[in-house]
Amino acid sequence: MSLNYVRRGSGKPLLLLHGLGSSLKAWDLILDELAAQRDVIALDLPGFGQSPALLGEVSIPTLADAVTDFLTQHQLLGIDAVGNSMGARLVLELARRGQVVGAAISLDPGGFWQGWQVAYFYQSVRLSAQLSSLIQPILPPLVSNPVSRTLLFAQFSAHPWTIPAGVALNEFREFLPTPSFTKLLDSLAHGPPQQGAPIGSIPNLVIGWGRQDRICPPSQAKRALALFPDAQLHWFSNCGHVPQLDAPAETVALILAVTEGRYEPQTPDSTSVKESEVTGNVFISVGVGMLLVGLFLTFGLKRKSHI
Repeated sequence: MSLNYVRRGSGKPLLLLHGLGSSLKAWDLILDELAAQRDVIALDLPGFGQSPALLGEVSIPTLADAVTDFLTQHQLLGIDAVGNSMGARLVLELARRGQVVGAAISLDPGGFWQGWQVAYFYQSVRLSAQLSSLIQPILPPLVSNPVSRTLLFAQFSAHPWTIPAGVALNEFREFLPTPSFTKLLDSLAHGPPQQGAPIGSIPNLVIGWGRQDRICPPSQAKRALALFPDAQLHWFSNCGHVPQLDAPAETVALILAVTEGRYEPQTPDSTSVKESEVTGNVFISVGVGMLLVGLFLTFGLKRKSHI
């Protein structure tokens, strides 16, 4: 399979893997800065962006197979890798397989939900994609306005009004319930759980987490560390589910520090999970409320347009 990608910069190679319903454009805010020091390869994963869809099963294992084939084809096995959300879970899968990637940075990975969190993840993301599909005709003015942009991105960002309108437009243009999206969402929520790796098997792994992540609540970091005992945990303050959008400078600094072998772990106090982050009830209520309001307003607009 031929995957769409961009390659920019020079130096040690670095792979960037986007999340569910996104594309390589998800890295636009930090790609140039990384490319000033690294040979950056950003992929459109199969079925997203400009890459063709997989035939048959769409899951983390099949995506990992496709990325491994791409790396083999381009003689990039052992490349340092960064992923966000679903791409972050994919980075963990590649790292646990051994000899596929080098240093690994997993930003707000999915796959560590349990109990009610599974239904919340599945339904909230499904509704977000449906909303995005409905508002495509009126998307440019919505993302141009800081207020409506904040409503649209409230589920994903701690301060969505600061996201550039062009970046927001790109994200919502891609965030659609396509066949690949639907299959992968179902697999992520209801398929086999994320497998871990024994201690000592992944020497350079950092898991980053936004303290205001409303997709994967911060309490899930404990389960991630239990499955990946080699990992260091890095908290992003005032940051939601997508650090490269909420905290681009810190994200670049983290990536460069980890891949250059000079990352210094945060202090124990800074890596603790606060009780408010464990429950996440307020964040979840806000996220679901935004989705329901958005769907109501969108259906209302459609209904009025046909009167």
